[in-house]
Order: sequence, then C-alpha cells, then structure tokens
Amino acid sequence: MSHKKVLLIIPSKIVARGLEAVLGELGEFRVEGILTDLSHANEARLRNMDADVIVIDPIVFDYVSRMSGRSRLAEHSDAAVIAIKTTPMDDEQTRQYDGIINMYDDPVTIVKKLRESLSVHEVAPSADDYDLSAREKEILVCVAKGMLNKEIADFYNISIHTVITHRKNITRKTGIKTVAGLTVYALLNNLIDSSAIEL
Repeated sequence: MSHKKVLLIIPSKIVARGLEAVLGELGEFRVEGILTDLSHANEARLRNMDADVIVIDPIVFDYVSRMSGRSRLAEHSDAAVIAIKTTPMDDEQTRQYDGIINMYDDPVTIVKKLRESLSVHEVAPSADDYDLSAREKEILVCVAKGMLNKEIADFYNISIHTVITHRKNITRKTGIKTVAGLTVYALLNNLIDSSAIEL
C-alpha cells in the first residue's frame, strides 16, 4: 500500500509529534517532514519536498499575512493544504484551506479530513473548465509583454504572491510552463498583438 506523504508546518513540537504518531498508527498517511516555521531556509525545503498534503498551523503567519497564507504556500508546493486549529480562527482565515482539522478531532476523523482535502484539491482544477478568468488573461498579457512579477503586482496594485498564484493557475489551466509558450498562446488566442511584445 502506498502512503500519502504529509508535511507538517506546526510550531508546537508536541502537537506535531502527536499528529505524526496518530497518522503513523493508522498507516494511510505518513509524515515526511516537520517544519516549525516558514523561514527562507524552510521555504526552500518546502519546494524540495514532494508532499501530497501539507498540514499547517496558521499561527506560523503573522496576523496580517494569515489571510493569504494558502497562496504563500502555493508558491512553493502544489500539495493540498489543510489547517490545524490550535487557536480560535475566524471563517475568513479558514476558508482559503482545502480542509480544517480541530485539536480535538479523533484519529479516524483526522484521516477522513485529510482524504477529503485531497479530493477537494484534485477536483478544484476541473471546476473551472480550464478557462482563464479575466484577471488571469490580464496577467497572461503582462507576462507576454515581458513584465516581471513585481511590475505586474505594482501595475494591478496586488501582491506578488497573488501574481504568482495567478501564474500558477495559468500554467495549470493551459499546460504551458514557459514564457515563450505563454506568449504564443496569448497571440493565438488574440489576447495580445505581436507589436506589443518585447523582442
């Protein structure tokens, strides 16, 4: 039986080790790594890990960035992300995640929620039928014009994290990973005129 790989991003070693033990006993999910924060070094580790599910305690983010925590993780991993509530959080903070584990959930419920988060995460791409949203088309045009993420963020007055998330969605929906390929896509779909492209 192949195990689903789990990465824990939880500051409390007691909570992290407890969750690791619970998942180890049930066997379907295996903890492949534990991070206590999202420092630059840990972000690099996150990029190199091939986790199926990330379980994160949102308190690793400061209060202001907690609302965009999920998109920050999307910059580094395509895994499903489930939050573990160790402190009270409002619905706005939890809505961004693929699922929520409560501190008092029993082991069977935790595994069920991990399975559901994987299902939600896998189904999500087909829900949009791979059509680019209006904002994604705007971002695609900027990419085709040779603009950098920071320039795009400044132009639309959005965060760089949001730009990166849009770019990941564009790549996922089109299946095109290179700037040159995205430029051709934009040209073929009449999103941009060839005179607007920097050579």
